[in-house]
Amino acid sequence: MKITTSIIKIQLITIIIALLGFGCNSHHSDYSTLFQSHLDNELSENNPGIIVNVISPDKNICWNGASGLSDKITKNKLRPNQTFRIASVTKTYVAATILRLWEDKKLNLNDPIIKYISEKHIDILKKGGYDVDNIQIKHLLTHSSGLAEHTNSYKFKIDYMKKRHKWTRTEQINDLILYAKPVGAISKQFKYSDTGYILLGEIIEKVTRKSMGDAILEQLQLKKLGIKDTYMEDFNGDFTGKRIHQYLKNVDTYNFHPSLDYFGGGGLVSTTSDLSLFYQNLFQNKIFHNKATLNTMLTHIKYQKKQSLDYRMGIWKIEINGMEGYTHSGFWGTQVVYFPKIETIISTNYSQHWTGKDNAPIIPKILQIINE
Repeated sequence: MKITTSIIKIQLITIIIALLGFGCNSHHSDYSTLFQSHLDNELSENNPGIIVNVISPDKNICWNGASGLSDKITKNKLRPNQTFRIASVTKTYVAATILRLWEDKKLNLNDPIIKYISEKHIDILKKGGYDVDNIQIKHLLTHSSGLAEHTNSYKFKIDYMKKRHKWTRTEQINDLILYAKPVGAISKQFKYSDTGYILLGEIIEKVTRKSMGDAILEQLQLKKLGIKDTYMEDFNGDFTGKRIHQYLKNVDTYNFHPSLDYFGGGGLVSTTSDLSLFYQNLFQNKIFHNKATLNTMLTHIKYQKKQSLDYRMGIWKIEINGMEGYTHSGFWGTQVVYFPKIETIISTNYSQHWTGKDNAPIIPKILQIINE
């Protein structure tokens, strides 16, 4: 069997990252200087800090950097190995866990969700006009179930979140029908729905008989792969000092209760180096037993009309600087992208979400440097 130089480099970098645990540094000083300069330029009054990790084997790059502050009040310097709430990037891990359970024949992607979710949740969804008998697991994975979005309620305004209200999965499902209506027929359109993924979190717990966080770590074997700083945040919050302060409209969300985004739509805490390492293992076919499973995860969904995102299962396809990539981003300011053509991963976290709905501004800048 022929082993390419690129694959060997990837394996070596993976070993280095696993051994170091906290990240890596580029062997090419020119890249380090350029990357750091761009990070420094991203800082502003609205963005007090940024962390970036880059893995590009063909360029011999394994770089972790940070710029700015971890906390605007204490003025503590932001460190490259600090953790943060990754919000919706959690969905990639949730989808991968469902697919692992599918590989082990613990569930079928065509199963109706009523086979796994509680009677209480079934009744709530039916009351809201959802045809739960025909919503399948695959529809939740691809956001094509017709479910709306429970975060459209007034409870997701800053003043309410400051109160450290402790949400439950049931309350969020109930809010779905109180504050939103079904968006359309099953499988006929893409409509991003956190609610769909909190139902997937419930399915994971039902099948594994473990908490969603424990099931993700176990099913994806994250510790074994050297991904050691990715975990479900403690229900009452992670105040160990390693987690950074993240901001929303310049309000510090550090003390916001994690249950506002906890049950599958979000919930994980991680680092940029861990995010890169996870995506690297995912696309090296080290997360799943079978290579075909990754193909299933990345299968394009055809709809009659063009959709707002080319969403697959827990991940979507994009184009940056003319290059195709696979990505997921998170509400608090996180994004990770894998570019297959150059086998490169770029992960970033802004302490406050960048302006606009497009990709994190630092990513095309880093990609341009790599490709020059």
